[in-house]
Amino acid sequence: MISYPQIKTVGLSGLLVTFAEKMSSPANRAALAFRAAVVAADWPEVRETSMSLVSVYVVADLVSEDIPKLISKLEGLLAQTDWYAAPLPKGRTLWHVPTVYGTDLAPQLAEAAELAGVDPDTAIQQLSTTRMRVLTIGFAPGQPYMGELGENWNIPRQQDLTKSVPAGALVAAIRQLVVFTAPTPTGWRHVGQTAFHNFRQKAQQPFALTPGDELLFPQVSRQTLQDIMATDASGNGGAERETLP
Repeated sequence: MISYPQIKTVGLSGLLVTFAEKMSSPANRAALAFRAAVVAADWPEVRETSMSLVSVYVVADLVSEDIPKLISKLEGLLAQTDWYAAPLPKGRTLWHVPTVYGTDLAPQLAEAAELAGVDPDTAIQQLSTTRMRVLTIGFAPGQPYMGELGENWNIPRQQDLTKSVPAGALVAAIRQLVVFTAPTPTGWRHVGQTAFHNFRQKAQQPFALTPGDELLFPQVSRQTLQDIMATDASGNGGAERETLP
C-alpha cells in the first residue's frame, strides 16, 4: 500500500510532493498549504513552485543542487504539521461571478441536471450557491478547475466532444466546475455562461485567480449578462470580490 505524502524527482528539473493518489478536498488543502509554506521558506535553491490537484512541484536545478539536502528540507517541512488539516493560505479572494444558467447560452444544463438526479431549478440552486475553491489552474492558460460540488454532481464526462464552447463558459463534470478562458472543444457539459476571463494576456498579473481562491456563481438574467458584456472591459465579467481572512 502506497503511503502519502511522497517526494519524487522529476527528471533534472525538480521535485514533486504528492499528497494523494486522486483528488480529495483534504489532499488539495494539503497541496495549497504546503506550497504556501515552501514559498514562505524562500529557500535559495527553489526557483519556483506550481501545483496540480493534489501535488506541489518544486522547481530546482537537480544537476547543480544537493538533492538529498533539498529532499531533507522538504521532509522536515512535511513533518511540521498535519497538512491535510492545515489552514488555507491567507489573502485568498472570494469572487461573485454573475452567471446565466441554461437557455441557448448554456444548452446542457437540463442534461447535466438529469445526470445529477435533480430538476433544472434545483440544479441552478445548487450550482449558484455552492462555494467553489480553485483547485488548480491548467490545461489552457489561466483555466481554473474548481471544486467540489455535492456527491450527486459526480457526473461523467460526455462520450463525445462538444465542438466548441465560448470563453466564459461554465462547465460541469465529476463534481468540478471549469470556466473556459477561450473557445474550446470539451467533453464537459456547458451549464452556465459568464463574462469572466481569468486569462488577461496584457495585464501585469495575467491570471486573476490563484489556487485557493473561491467563487460563487449567482444567477442573473440574460439581459444583465449582456449589459455586463457591453460595459465591463476589465475581464471581471461584473464580478464582485472580497478578501477572505
